[in-house]
Amino acid sequence: MNRGTLSRRDFLKWSAAALAGMAFQPRLVWQQLTGEWPDAERLGRVTSGRVSIWSKPSAESQQLKTIYDDHIVVWLREVIGEPPGLTLSRRWVETPEGYIYAPRLQPVRYLPNEPVSDLPTGPLGRGMWAEVTVPYLDVTLHNPPARAPWLKEAQFPRLYYSQIFWIDDLRTGSDGQVYYRVTQKYGYGDILWAPAFGFRPLTREELDPIHPEAEDKRIVVNLNYQMLSCFEGSREVYACRISSGAKFDKDGNPTEKWSTPVGTMPTWRKLISHHMSGGVSGSGWDLPGIAWTILFSGNGEAIHSTFWHNDFGTPRSRGCINAAPDDARWIFRWSEPHIPYDVGEMTISMPGGTKVQVIG
Repeated sequence: MNRGTLSRRDFLKWSAAALAGMAFQPRLVWQQLTGEWPDAERLGRVTSGRVSIWSKPSAESQQLKTIYDDHIVVWLREVIGEPPGLTLSRRWVETPEGYIYAPRLQPVRYLPNEPVSDLPTGPLGRGMWAEVTVPYLDVTLHNPPARAPWLKEAQFPRLYYSQIFWIDDLRTGSDGQVYYRVTQKYGYGDILWAPAFGFRPLTREELDPIHPEAEDKRIVVNLNYQMLSCFEGSREVYACRISSGAKFDKDGNPTEKWSTPVGTMPTWRKLISHHMSGGVSGSGWDLPGIAWTILFSGNGEAIHSTFWHNDFGTPRSRGCINAAPDDARWIFRWSEPHIPYDVGEMTISMPGGTKVQVIG
């Protein structure tokens, strides 16, 4: 179960044989082979349809190339440049081919794993929590037809780096490779198969509470500064950039419908992984495997991990508090109550858990 035990050569062998390996499960619907990724420690995944690569960290420089959704690039370093158009962030990523606007690249890594030989059995039944640790994984559907909007709309359905799912079965294909069965307690009932090498089993130690002895814990979200801080009494123990509710709609018009509610609210539900859906056709969303979710408002707003953008510091959510995966994990473990591995989720009776104070 250690990461890094599959070499890139092993991965290429897997890619060459993967199509034949799908024959182990006759109900699978073949989509697309996962591609080869650049051999580098840090990578970036295009998240926003298409992006341009520029000669300098500025949209006023020479445009060198256009790349599209899920293209993987080598991430050399992050630099400060000029924000394109009406955007706020000045962060750019330097790649070997030029510069890409950072909010449109998800930071990812290629960290393959040795598949488990068997799944444990515990209070949640047979299975384990696992995190995607490669840029993306193409999936196949075990129980067609597709039900979830994200599966219906995606040409090539994929799971992405940092998403977390419950794995409840495993099979070995005719290619000798192992595939995990991916499920969610909440959602539309779709069951998926994906290559096991892309999942890292979570350990119980990773969910151990942080500073469980501390008193008077509270989370403060500053909408003006797009910052989240964790306090123990008057002492700030953690801080990170976030993205709160968007101030403009998809057409660029000012809107209040996605505002993050202001006030002091109790944590009322926590989930290691959650399937979130909302909105209406054309402006809705449907996202599985959202990790480290902390619900704090009656309308469903939550603090949670985010894999579909890298624009922290800019209001752009549908009311929730978007956080980078590592930040969301820390906040989840630190906030009360503690959610053990073998529980996975909890609805918290009043007066609730750690208070979330949103100020604007």
